Amino acid sequence: MTAVTVVVIALFIFAAITIAKGVRVVEQGMEWVVERLGKYQKTLEPGLHIIIPYIDRVAYKVVTKDIILDIEQQEVITRDNAVILTNALAFIKVTDTVKAVYGVTDFSEAIRQLVQTTLRSIVGEMELDSALSSRDQIKARLKESIADEAIDWGLTVKSVEIQDIKPSESMQRAMELQASAERERKAAVTKAEGEKTAMILESEGRLESARRDAEAQVTLADSAGQAIQKVTAAVQDRDAPMLFLLGEKYIAAMEKMATSNNAKVVVVPADLQDALRGLFGKR
Repeated sequence: MTAVTVVVIALFIFAAITIAKGVRVVEQGMEWVVERLGKYQKTLEPGLHIIIPYIDRVAYKVVTKDIILDIEQQEVITRDNAVILTNALAFIKVTDTVKAVYGVTDFSEAIRQLVQTTLRSIVGEMELDSALSSRDQIKARLKESIADEAIDWGLTVKSVEIQDIKPSESMQRAMELQASAERERKAAVTKAEGEKTAMILESEGRLESARRDAEAQVTLADSAGQAIQKVTAAVQDRDAPMLFLLGEKYIAAMEKMATSNNAKVVVVPADLQDALRGLFGKR
């Protein structure tokens, strides 16, 4: 191989490399940042572009499509000292390529850290029950809080979704124990209220029964009084009413004895009236 041939081959290789370095085709959904001698020169949008070989270089290739960032799970302490676990998803888009590559070292990692710290701050101001039930509110506050910072980095935060928010395992066990204790307390209260109601109803029943018994006794006394008055008026004898009452009670007692299971023989005096008079020593 002659020297001329070597030179021709070398020139051909050099020309091919030069063309390859000078001609750039940017794919759709991408933007390339070109630097000239270490300084920002221009941004290449999708399509065919010519740059100066060996002087210009593609320093950054930035995706302009929506980017999904997974924010890893973290522990957060609420205002009432409860520990919860939460993670999120952030949807961002590069709207200013120059700011995205020169405004921050790694915009994806910057957004992740910003979302984590902001989420921790927002949830830390809330109590446990509010944090677990206010997912939409947390999401809105989170997006609003990081939007300004993202603009400074040439980014637009399209959405932030709270992927999961739940108590830690220790908190779940504590909540289960608390719920169990609350159920037992309610059951005890219900039982006590039932017993109280039953006792009140029983007392009211006894009171009503006593009242009715008293009314019955009054009625019987009134009836007996009227009977005595009639007997006294009929026989004109002062002892007759007393004998009448004693006779009634005596006969009732005899009937009770006669119906008793233990009663075998019932003795009734032949002359009931004389027997009653004998109780008072009168003949």
